[in-house]
Amino acid sequence: MSSTDTYAPSGTAAARAPGNGLVAAVILALFVLAAVVSAARKDVTQGFDEVAHVSYVAHIQHSGNAWPDLESLRLLDPRTFQFTAEANYLDHPPIYYALLAVLGPTLESHPQAILALRLIDIALAAIGVAAWLGLALAARLSRYEFYAFAVPVACVPVLVPLAGAVNNDDLVLLGGAVATLGVWQLAASTDPGIPRSSGSGTRTIWLAVALAGVVATAWAKLTGLVLTGAMVCAVLAFLLWRKRLPRTAAIAAALALTLAAAPYFVFIVQYGSPTPNTAALMAFVESGARAFGWTDLPRLSFPSYFAYFVGQLIANWMPTLTTRNAFQYGMLIIPVAALACAAAGLALSLRRVWRGQETSLDIVVSAGAAALAANFVLLIGYNYSFYVSHGWMAGAYPRYFLPLFAIVPLACLSLLGAVEAARWRAVLLAFFTAGPILFFVFGAPLG
Repeated sequence: MSSTDTYAPSGTAAARAPGNGLVAAVILALFVLAAVVSAARKDVTQGFDEVAHVSYVAHIQHSGNAWPDLESLRLLDPRTFQFTAEANYLDHPPIYYALLAVLGPTLESHPQAILALRLIDIALAAIGVAAWLGLALAARLSRYEFYAFAVPVACVPVLVPLAGAVNNDDLVLLGGAVATLGVWQLAASTDPGIPRSSGSGTRTIWLAVALAGVVATAWAKLTGLVLTGAMVCAVLAFLLWRKRLPRTAAIAAALALTLAAAPYFVFIVQYGSPTPNTAALMAFVESGARAFGWTDLPRLSFPSYFAYFVGQLIANWMPTLTTRNAFQYGMLIIPVAALACAAAGLALSLRRVWRGQETSLDIVVSAGAAALAANFVLLIGYNYSFYVSHGWMAGAYPRYFLPLFAIVPLACLSLLGAVEAARWRAVLLAFFTAGPILFFVFGAPLG
């Protein structure tokens, strides 16, 4: 691949694009259908802290205050949807919840109204999935390369149930996917082989798309700001360094990042921290640690905790409330092997960037990997502080990295592009496509 390619290792990729578009449409339709079924069947008390998220929306509707005091939030009774005296432990900015409060029906005393809010969340997540698939179409992948990207996206175990639940991670997913599409197209539109004058309008549009994705994720959750902000900043810094963007792009980015971070500036003024440790949150951590028997356990050293946290991230890629058997634990080798392939692809992309032979693929993979690493550092540090103080051992949830999930299959494609032997290319394509399906089906107990 040369530095003037976006990513088209197959000479017939462009001819196969219409077929890829049909596959993308089918995947998106199946995703929406599955999410609607999940939304109609889900118990509000099972998973994703949905009672807490719904209660946040209901509080804004009840009070009429779009920026409530976090200490004033209360939880709904999950059966009657009437407010209880129990405090709500969420510490996120209220923008996502205010949006649902306006768009959705009244929740208080109306348990059936939750379905309407879940459908709004499905729409948010569907836009994100569509952005991922749109990136794959824009990349001009061959048919089997497209499958190697689209199937892992479609088979993310938590994606459908998360979309069918009221949760701010759905807005984070949308923003992360849109930001990834935006930086991909921005990198492609600034390719040295494209005259700057002919692509200036396109560059402006895709820069705006990428920055809009950052704002959307940031206004939902701090991890969203870290993920998309770091990725977009890394891509822009590289393109500016290579003189592929005008300096005005840096000004636009600075303004957008200021806007994206504004809720956390407000939180710092109000609570002294961008992630307020409210009384309800600390009580939730303390009671949870006590309920699971973690409080009195001997504390692990940080290296041991680090290993535990990474292991939990891998195991929770397929979350389950029941016990896995040996075979199901063995199936975890599939996501581990996929991550190993992605790491190899990242190394190749970094080498191509270093040598000045980068494509859009290499730029986005390198920047996205840096953002994922930054989010991992933030997440493990945040949870470790609760572990030290209260013995809290939860928090290793892969969905906190989901907005940039596309970086993993893209990195795998980076590895694939460096494999010249047809036999090994076929093996990798088969693994990237069949592996996620096998893990989705056999990775955890059905119950």
